[in-house]
Amino acid sequence: MPRKFIVGGNYKLNGSQDSLKSLVDTLNKGDLDKEVEIVVAPPFLYLDHVRKTIRKEIAVAGQNCYSKASGAYTGEVAAEMLKDIGIDWVILGHSERRDIFRETDDEVGLKVAHALKAGLKVIACCGEKLEEREDNKTTEVVFRQLEAIRKHINDWSNVVIAYEPVWAIGTGKVATPQQAQEVHKAIRNWLKEKVSPEVAEATRIQYGGSVNASNAATLAGEPDIDGFLVGGASLKPEFVTICNAKARM
Repeated sequence: MPRKFIVGGNYKLNGSQDSLKSLVDTLNKGDLDKEVEIVVAPPFLYLDHVRKTIRKEIAVAGQNCYSKASGAYTGEVAAEMLKDIGIDWVILGHSERRDIFRETDDEVGLKVAHALKAGLKVIACCGEKLEEREDNKTTEVVFRQLEAIRKHINDWSNVVIAYEPVWAIGTGKVATPQQAQEVHKAIRNWLKEKVSPEVAEATRIQYGGSVNASNAATLAGEPDIDGFLVGGASLKPEFVTICNAKARM
């Protein structure tokens, strides 16, 4: 069965009630490819509002959640809380969480496992820094990050992997379609060897890293790129064009 193309919009620490209303209105009025799954991730404060106002076929995600259901963890948000307000997805392991907030590979793995157990679908991020790519350590880093998830979960049916080379996030630098495809193919082969051929064939792998309206269609043409996780461009009207990239190939 063909893998359904999936595009995520990660708003990060951006937005206000007015700006998010504008983003939602653009998506609600947009002529979107019905064959593409779309997920948007606004800041926590606006999750419920966006969920209630965005067209029903667009899913809403949290940008993070904790590995515990409750307790004395000031400032954290539980996967169960996201489910309680009708949120179906969460992004975990983004490079900014790993780098700025020092989340370890194992912490990410525990979060993924807990989110899945709570009934959320997970966009699990992985990717290498520039110096790691220059040292030819891309797959070593990515496989290490994925292994930390694999050891905590058995069921991959609600996991989407997002390959995001850190050197391409918010920098304007984009991996060439060939560079992205090479890593996506390596990830799929890793899944085949470490999990199962069935999981490797079924799991969707997104590309993230300065995706925009001008490069999305070319990237979408690669056989192992099953969608995008979009940062800055998801805050602009061009996000609609990115969501329709598969149809523009």
